[in-house]
Amino acid sequence: MKKGFYLLTIAMLLLGYTLAFAGETGAKLSRESIIEKIQKEGVIRVGMATFVPWAMKDKQGQLIGFEIDVARKLAQDMGVKIEFIPTAWSGIIPALLTGKFDVIIGGMGITPERNLKVNFTMPYDYSGMSMVAHQNKAAGFSSIEDFNKPEVIIAVRMGTTAEQAAKKFMPLAQFKLFENESQALQELNLGRVHAVVSSAPMPAFHALKYPDKLFVPLKENFTQEPIGFAIQKGDFDALNYFDNWILNMHSQGFLKERKAYWFESKEWEPLVN
Repeated sequence: MKKGFYLLTIAMLLLGYTLAFAGETGAKLSRESIIEKIQKEGVIRVGMATFVPWAMKDKQGQLIGFEIDVARKLAQDMGVKIEFIPTAWSGIIPALLTGKFDVIIGGMGITPERNLKVNFTMPYDYSGMSMVAHQNKAAGFSSIEDFNKPEVIIAVRMGTTAEQAAKKFMPLAQFKLFENESQALQELNLGRVHAVVSSAPMPAFHALKYPDKLFVPLKENFTQEPIGFAIQKGDFDALNYFDNWILNMHSQGFLKERKAYWFESKEWEPLVN
């Protein structure tokens, strides 16, 4: 009888601790959700970096692009204002983790390495790596193998999946790393590198802009990767909301329509310098 009483007492204590822990954990998750924070403050802060045509500035200095449309539609559906926070790509994940902004919506490829640091939503888009090359320095080049040589110099934006892909597929080449894409493209235009590796369709657009000196050596993208929003780990409410929002945007055709405008047409080109 005495033993049974002790066992019952221990069981009740364990149950109490379990319920208390669950309640505390639930309250903590609720308090920390950026969804509640965004609604309370009336603004969503979005971390991003400039990638043509994902995000760029028009002639008036205003941000435009595929990612900008996606983020603005998200803010509209949440009933809040939006604040874009341009951030150097190499430091964008650390900036998210320190709370500089609520979410990264910036054409970020979902990779296992990044997923160790942040949580990703379901993909809202897919991208792939391509390259634009200098006609003189890369004359006759038409395959990855042509660029995978010690004498070849490739420019790429540091901290991107473009850098990872370039080093994986062309490990023998030399690499020049730049903080932003415009610097890498300038090196190419000046003929100081053989090619620039970047997410499609930027290489094709840049080649069309300078047809007398540049070309696209590969017929198809040499990688394909899913693109998602990135948020801090542990915020399951935010992950659930963003996933369902993306699912709705897929089903409504919004993402497909904006992708066609920015990636398959040239209607927007007069808007930029």
